Amino acid sequence: MLWQTLSFAELSTAQLYELLQLRVDVFVVEQSCPYPELDGKDCLPATLHLLGTDSQGKLQAYARLVPPGVSYPELSIGRVVVAANARGQGHAQQLMQQAIAECARVWPQQAITIGAQQYLLAFYQSFGFKCVSTGYLEDGIPHIDMRRDSL
Repeated sequence: MLWQTLSFAELSTAQLYELLQLRVDVFVVEQSCPYPELDGKDCLPATLHLLGTDSQGKLQAYARLVPPGVSYPELSIGRVVVAANARGQGHAQQLMQQAIAECARVWPQQAITIGAQQYLLAFYQSFGFKCVSTGYLEDGIPHIDMRRDSL
């Protein structure tokens, strides 16, 4: 897997199309959840897009790194997604490791907060995230806020 971290301005139109298509395919279509996918956070100057592509250049994994003060007081990782055809190969673990490392590089010594789908609680706990809220519904899907303190 080849990893790239790009700002909105650095994304090519093809990369932007591909990442939006992956997010919609999984979060809207696969999860049967119509929600406002385009929320204005993608194009903020400090937002970063982490792209994981295969040897043919096809996007297989993606996460959005959002600066502090936008989604939460802390920085956040969101839109964590692996393409259906690439699941079960450890890409989700690699994606989170890369996302955490990029957050530490760009925003050193800062906590990370995420709004996690509850069924992924153990997955995120394996990266040091701890629950910091009670469960809630977001767009009809059970979520919980989790936080990882800086190391």
